[in-house]
Amino acid sequence: MLELPRFTAAAVQAAPVYLDAAATVAKAADLVAEAAGRGATLVAFPEAFVPGYPYWNWTMNPVQGSPWFERLYRNAIDVPGPEVDTLCAAARRHGVTVVVGVNERGAHSMGVIYNTMLTISHTGELIGVHRKLVPTWAEKLTWTGGDGSSLVVHDTPVGRLGVLACGENTNTLARFALLAQGEQVHVASYIALPVAPEDYDMADAIAIRTAAHAFEGKVFSVVSTSVVSDEIVDAVAGDDEAVRKQLSRPRNALSGIFGPDGRPVVEPLVDDEGIVYAEIDLARSIQAKQMHDIIGHYNRFDVLSLHLDATPRVPLVVTGRPPVAATDDEAEVER
Repeated sequence: MLELPRFTAAAVQAAPVYLDAAATVAKAADLVAEAAGRGATLVAFPEAFVPGYPYWNWTMNPVQGSPWFERLYRNAIDVPGPEVDTLCAAARRHGVTVVVGVNERGAHSMGVIYNTMLTISHTGELIGVHRKLVPTWAEKLTWTGGDGSSLVVHDTPVGRLGVLACGENTNTLARFALLAQGEQVHVASYIALPVAPEDYDMADAIAIRTAAHAFEGKVFSVVSTSVVSDEIVDAVAGDDEAVRKQLSRPRNALSGIFGPDGRPVVEPLVDDEGIVYAEIDLARSIQAKQMHDIIGHYNRFDVLSLHLDATPRVPLVVTGRPPVAATDDEAEVER
């Protein structure tokens, strides 16, 4: 008889140690230990958690924000790199699957930062590096878009796991691409967004998007959102009281776990730092999919289909380069 995973998931709602990658990674490792101590075997962290979100894109003009871009680039991380090693060690030590958002330095250019979500296995192996496909609105001043090669669902002890960053969870085709690969558990990572228009309730927006994916796909969705700390407000706002007030708006973060009926499994956490825990029983998806299975019987693939181009996009493709001939001195050394 088929046995499906049943486990405890943890959705972290926390602020980074702003623009300090090493300290933020240390905080993440402590939170992994805390969640594992409560029985969690899946721990989800916010978008761009390491080392934080570029709020200045929304509060400054591009010229004013340029030094901040440099500061973020210098404090971003390499993948792979020592900060990733620390995160992998924490996952391995506690036997948990970890999903965490980072700012990833582009290896080929000092003008490139990716908004990247790392998926780390319970054995401490880096199994997924997903770069946000399209930076949202003002984020385009900071982040370079990824490609379709990272829209991958991973086999883990907690089920078939897929991840998307923030606004990607509004992208119907990106979500379908994961569902069509058999996604059973979805991790959606967000940032608190107090800089949105005044009538935009970020907490509601997160809940709506999370519920929609869970209900449409009949999957469990774990959503993790960052918090705007006093440290972030002080750093970005400085003496500007209007920006300080803007960054301090309420209802900008929501974290929790939603089930295949689209409802929260437990009460979500709004604004405050903390960890939300819930038990996930993947068997709950079976009967729900009998009604609506949009990647199976409840679709017409002769009418509607999706094409995913998973080709990695690189800035340079080199073909036919001849080998470099050794100089006379080098040849003498070789002899």
